[in-house]
Amino acid sequence: MQSNSTTRNFVLPKKGSRNSRHANDRLVIVLFLLPALVIFLLFVIYPIFRSVYYSTFDWKGLGAAVNNVGLGNYKKVLDDVVFLKSVKNVLIIIVLSLAVQLPAAIVLATMVGRDLPGRALFRTTFFLPYVLSEVNTGIMWMLLYNPDPERGFINGILVQLGLSPVNWLADMNVVLIAVFIALTWKYFGFHLLLYLTGLQNIPLEIEEAARMDGANSIQNFFFITLPLLGSTIKTSVYMSVLGSIQQFILVWVMTRGGPVNASETMATYMYRFGFVRFQFGYGSAVAIIMFIICVIFSLVYLQLTRKPDYLTGL
Repeated sequence: MQSNSTTRNFVLPKKGSRNSRHANDRLVIVLFLLPALVIFLLFVIYPIFRSVYYSTFDWKGLGAAVNNVGLGNYKKVLDDVVFLKSVKNVLIIIVLSLAVQLPAAIVLATMVGRDLPGRALFRTTFFLPYVLSEVNTGIMWMLLYNPDPERGFINGILVQLGLSPVNWLADMNVVLIAVFIALTWKYFGFHLLLYLTGLQNIPLEIEEAARMDGANSIQNFFFITLPLLGSTIKTSVYMSVLGSIQQFILVWVMTRGGPVNASETMATYMYRFGFVRFQFGYGSAVAIIMFIICVIFSLVYLQLTRKPDYLTGL
């Protein structure tokens, strides 16, 4: 009898207590993520689907969209020589960025990333332009490019050197280069900071071992530093290409895509039709094409660069 009463008084642990604890944890996680998810769906996903919808209409932005043209807007965009010119300009900016801006940032980061006296001042100086707004940057470079040598700093220097002043932002042959110089000045410090951060993750012992084995500075740079900066370079290239595709503010402030569409980009082309000419259906089609280009590039680039990092193995 005593054993039976003991059995009746013994309380077994509740089944599912651990599961209920996990369920509560998941509920807390969902509640914390819910506001961000709602904002993401409301301001990112929903506008994308609405843009896809409006891109199939000849819509001026007022009233209901009723004049459905199907894929007509996309056909008009791809047949427009001005849009093709904007794509060409974007490709030129991308090539110049990858061939000039990023290599220069890598070299300079290597120079100021180690025991160079005053390297903190160098880092601050080169990163400072990135902190400025693109509007301020565009206005500043417009003043520097002023065709009047008495007012434009750059043309003033050219005149002092005995050269003729250049109308930087009105000459179809040089305007894109002038815009690229401003873009480089603006974003050079950002990529420099990325490479400086990557250099901090490279153990000095590896470079010292290479020097002990007889490697000079150039060999050390190409065979040690660059391979170990692989993941940082991938990130820098990725962000540079996407930024070039979406470049708008600086170009619009400085040239508005002119003269004669010589500095037109896809983003300025989209803004011109969507918000200046109020052809929102056509502008939405341009936006969707830009979105598709960015997505395709991202998928292809991430697939091609899926190689393990030398330092982390990831």
